[in-house]
Formats: sequence, structure tokens, C-alpha cells
Amino acid sequence: MIQEPAFEVRDHVRSSQVDDLVRMYRSEWWSSDRSRADVERMLPATDLLYAIVERDSDALVAFARVLTDRRYLAVVLDVIVAAEYRGRGLGRLLIESVCSDPALRDVASIELVCQPELMPFYRKWGFSERVGRSRLMRRTADPLLTDAAAR
Repeated sequence: MIQEPAFEVRDHVRSSQVDDLVRMYRSEWWSSDRSRADVERMLPATDLLYAIVERDSDALVAFARVLTDRRYLAVVLDVIVAAEYRGRGLGRLLIESVCSDPALRDVASIELVCQPELMPFYRKWGFSERVGRSRLMRRTADPLLTDAAAR
């Protein structure tokens, strides 16, 4: 007998799962101050969502999102797996879902920002820190996203 996978990738987050997402955000240094109201505002403004849900509980256990023009650029944001679900391949499932999404097939560049220790993980899908002469620049009011807050 073939057993159904324990997890499912969905393209939406149900309102009943927003608290799960906020909990994941609050457990990370880069997103710990996100409120439910702000997350509810962000979700419909995002072009593509990747929500991994545990089938039995319908709990949201991993998440990523993409902003894109569907031709030149896609930016992967907020790749996150709930701490208690790490080590089960859900991060891999998220990035495979992004990289194989037909909506992104014709996009020239898919980009993301990550911490140095995660670079080997993303290299498996062809991401590279070799971006020519380009450099990341940021204008932010969020002190967590500045060098002063480097961890």
C-alpha cells in the first residue's frame, strides 16, 4: 500500500494558518517583530506563495514567497521552516517548488538573500554569490537588517 505524503505544498495560506506563520516569523531574528496584521497585509500583495502544510493537522510548517515580474526577475523571500519540522527536507521541498514553478520558467534571474552559512544549501539549485559587479544595497528603517545588528 502506498502511503500518502505527510506534507503538501499549497499556493495559499488559509486565515486559520496565519498564526502558524506569525509564530515561525517570531522565532527568527530577522522577522521577530512581524505582527499578524502586517502578515495579513503582506500575503495578498505577494506574487507567489509556497506553503507547506502538514496533512493530518493542517498546520502550516514551512513557507516561502516570491515577488516577480514573471520575465526578468524573481526574488525569493522569507524561506522559513518551523523549528520542530527542520531536518525533514521541507526547505528542499520549498526551494524545489520555487525553482520548478511554471510561472517562473521564463524568468531570467531568480535571486535571494541568505546568511553565509546557508549558501551551500542554495548552491544545490544553482544559486551563486557570483553576481558580477552587482552589490546588494538596502534602504531600511529596520535596525535588524543593518550591519550594526549582524549576528
